[in-house]
Amino acid sequence: MQVSIIVPVLNEALLIRPFLGHLRERAPEAEIIVVDGGSTDGTDELATGLCDQLVRSHERSRATQMNAGARAAGGDVLWFLHADAGVPRGCLDEIGRIVCNPKVSGGFFRICLPPGVVYRLTDTFAHYAGLLLQMRCGDHGIFCRRTAFVDAGGFPNVPLMEDVEFFRRLRRCGRVVYSNKRIAASPRRYEAVGPLRLTFAYGLIASLYVFGVGLPALARIYERTCCAEEPGSRSKVM
Repeated sequence: MQVSIIVPVLNEALLIRPFLGHLRERAPEAEIIVVDGGSTDGTDELATGLCDQLVRSHERSRATQMNAGARAAGGDVLWFLHADAGVPRGCLDEIGRIVCNPKVSGGFFRICLPPGVVYRLTDTFAHYAGLLLQMRCGDHGIFCRRTAFVDAGGFPNVPLMEDVEFFRRLRRCGRVVYSNKRIAASPRRYEAVGPLRLTFAYGLIASLYVFGVGLPALARIYERTCCAEEPGSRSKVM
């Protein structure tokens, strides 16, 4: 079963080469597709030669970029990753184990944050709250069958939480299973904004989302509470 890894990027010049080298080591059989959203720091040039395909998107939208990568992919399974993630050893075997069940439409990994009380509470709360609320974001490395991606309609072009919206659509296509293997999530946004402030903001936005607050309003809250000056594309809630 061929796996295509799709990586949306925007101004990730510092991370892209080590990240792609890491992917080649941990997932050597996978097709790697980098989708650049119009970087101005040379990310696209740095990725050339280290990925199987470089796709240039005309829009700075993570949903648009991931959908473009999915259209270019040749794999039976699509795996969407952030450029600041660290994937576990045996990741492709784990994905194969999960999707070999025909009733499964896709899955995701648990995340691993750095040591620290706030990070441990965030990690644990986000995992169990996410299971309860049926929410997962791109930090978890969502993967799915290509057929399920098509049936779900891809990622919706919305101002925030397109990965959560897609995850919920994916669950309507079949079972979505999580792996206890961990993806190392970057703490860079926590460090830039502040761990407590960001954890509270994420929890607030997720709660408002569950109660039906519109995505444009949530996007405004996100911009006020979760954004800091840093390279790369935005992180996602939950």
